[in-house]
Amino acid sequence: MAGNKNASHVDTIESLKKEAEQLRKKLQEDRKNLNDAELFAMGKKPETLNLSFQVRCRRILKGHTSKVLDMDWSLDKRRIVSSSQDGKILVWDAFTTNKEQAISLPTTWVNACAYAPSGGSIACGGLDNKCSVFPLHSATSTSGSGGTTSSSSNKPAVTSSAGQGDSTAGTIMQQRKVVAMHTSYISACTFTHSDYQILTASGDSTCALWDVESSQLLQSFHGHQSDVMDAALSPCETGNLFISGGCDKTAYVWDMRTAKCVQSFQTHDSDINSVRWFPTGEAFATGSDDATIRMYDLRADREIACFSKDSVIFGVNSIDFSVSGRMIFGACNDYLVHAWDTIRGVKLGALFGHENRVSCLKMSPDGTAFCTGSWDSTLRVWA
Repeated sequence: MAGNKNASHVDTIESLKKEAEQLRKKLQEDRKNLNDAELFAMGKKPETLNLSFQVRCRRILKGHTSKVLDMDWSLDKRRIVSSSQDGKILVWDAFTTNKEQAISLPTTWVNACAYAPSGGSIACGGLDNKCSVFPLHSATSTSGSGGTTSSSSNKPAVTSSAGQGDSTAGTIMQQRKVVAMHTSYISACTFTHSDYQILTASGDSTCALWDVESSQLLQSFHGHQSDVMDAALSPCETGNLFISGGCDKTAYVWDMRTAKCVQSFQTHDSDINSVRWFPTGEAFATGSDDATIRMYDLRADREIACFSKDSVIFGVNSIDFSVSGRMIFGACNDYLVHAWDTIRGVKLGALFGHENRVSCLKMSPDGTAFCTGSWDSTLRVWA
């Protein structure tokens, strides 16, 4: 009798799987039928301007002793925070290349880091399953034409004195505030449009929204079937959407107010490593281990572009748009940064300089430069 029940349950599950697959195929067909024009075809019209691509490395930031895993810009357009496998977070002046602060964590593989909108604190997370926030106190002042920096007495700055450095590390670790706790590693973290809430993505297949002050969980987002690798908030200040991508090859669009998925897209052939919004907030792109960058439009509810080339065969670790949205950059495992014209779909060029896979990439807030981090333990600023 029990055997018959088990068999019927298996048959029911199999029939439901087949039905779900049929519905997915029907949805794809309906999306294709609504496709009245191709983005790249429209971009090849004569009135579309061709882009000139002239970007080179302007600064090299050296200080980490192991793989750089993530970085983020401050809204002051000058400072950068980076995290590494060496268990350290470094705060940089991207113009002078000076290291302004260093924080040593009790764990290696600090996968994610983020600057607060005010610039007064940073967040980070990694293999310890926690997302922590550190205050940065007073801002660093820049004096003289040589770009030398001076720090206030209460600021944890990088110094050559071992005793003072140990004292600084101890002070800032005492001020560490654990905001979020997942059941697996933290893969991404980002502040919302204020310093008071933070969004995290994790290897436990969930994303979560947390209150920084109370460390309370505000919303939990369930839907991914595997590790969530990245999450990005809508660029609209009043927007309540964010996107996530993971190892289930799927990108989800979530409403933070209801904690429900409002759209999903599954066209990649491998893990999604990075997600970024188009500057208008009406579309987004994903970078994947299948060596492609794909772009989706929320209004059309479908994929509208795929950036790929036969010569590009390595996975895409991180992506970002130019401030106008006309270009998209992909940091890849082939040690290169590939640039694409988003309208015409043509590859504009490749930037070389890193000596290992490029793990992270982010455009500066004003769009005048972008920064990359690599497993060669360096960061590079391009403009």
